Amino acid sequence: MRSTPDRIRHALSFEVIGLLLVTPLGALAFGHPISDIGMVALVSASIATGWNYIYNLGFDHALLRLRGTVAKTVALRVAHAILFEGGLLAILMPFIAWYLGVSLWDAFVMDAAFAGFYLIYAFCFNWAYDVIFPLPTATG
Repeated sequence: MRSTPDRIRHALSFEVIGLLLVTPLGALAFGHPISDIGMVALVSASIATGWNYIYNLGFDHALLRLRGTVAKTVALRVAHAILFEGGLLAILMPFIAWYLGVSLWDAFVMDAAFAGFYLIYAFCFNWAYDVIFPLPTATG
């Protein structure tokens, strides 16, 4: 299993890199000022950081209990990313609608686009993270 400092490094690096990518892309894609998209992204990242820690800890405990290891196959990585983003979508959609003054449908579309971006990003980031910072043991 990963240590608490490793999990914190993982969550923070995931969010910082994601913010640097998604803020300008979101402003371009949705025609809102970069400051508004930046605030939505910052609040979303703050919520997502806490969710990231709790979700990954729970996911790893479930894997360890069910499989005896936290090593992830490609299929498990896909499921991991989809479940993470689905939970985050439900939490963030009302905030986006309120802050940007858009309908819930528009917020859903925007949040779904952000989730699509983060789905691909999470898959790539987590795989790269595991390569750069391998699990401490073979069953880790």
